[in-house]
Amino acid sequence: MSQLTSADRIAYLDTAAATPIGRDYKRRAVDALDLRPGHCVVDVGCGPGTDLGRLADAVRADGLVVGVDRDPRMLAEAGRRLADRPRIDLRVGDAHTLPLDDISMDRARIDRVLMHVEDPAAALAEVRRVLRPAGVLVVTEPDWDTLAVADEDVATSRRFARFVAGRVRNPTVGRELVRLSARVGLRVRSVEAIAVVFEDFGTADQILGLRRNSARAVAAGEMVDREVRPWLRRLAAGPLLASFTLYLVTAEA
Repeated sequence: MSQLTSADRIAYLDTAAATPIGRDYKRRAVDALDLRPGHCVVDVGCGPGTDLGRLADAVRADGLVVGVDRDPRMLAEAGRRLADRPRIDLRVGDAHTLPLDDISMDRARIDRVLMHVEDPAAALAEVRRVLRPAGVLVVTEPDWDTLAVADEDVATSRRFARFVAGRVRNPTVGRELVRLSARVGLRVRSVEAIAVVFEDFGTADQILGLRRNSARAVAAGEMVDREVRPWLRRLAAGPLLASFTLYLVTAEA
């Protein structure tokens, strides 16, 4: 996603959120937050505000939802979408230095952000700083080393998976969440490993970038065009099966 424009990133996030697995894991993550009326909750890396409305519905008029993102263009889109929601506060900020006071939040949420940050442990420490005693963090992150694409050409599928993982700053952060949480003083309550499964070429192509990332891999000399072209034709013709593991971790301050 790093080479996409802001508009492309917004479209990507919207598409991912609208898939059945996206809707399911997001619902599970919000349920795990155990939000109550009056709670203050921060969404770290809120993007275009995809989930802020759902959080605001849970904490109701007496609560507060703070959306933090480092990209002002993302926040501008969130502001446009949520203009009628006065209890949603949008703030420009970095996950490593949250624009929040110490022990000011009851709940915190991070969704597919730590895989991009410079120091995931520092970002988790920031969440620990702003959470009140017994405050809850729910974080969902992928493990891109588990990406698998089924095809008769196993070698090409493996090269594609390695290339995708190599384009992510912290590709295995999902499996590291328990260790990193413990390091910063968060007590892990539960861990779920969710299989994200794709059986539709169009959705897999949008989310995994089957065509765009294989083209980039060919340009980088990490895949071979004469092998990629029939690989993509077979995947498009179906049946398709691709998957990776997403970890959902609930922790307490």
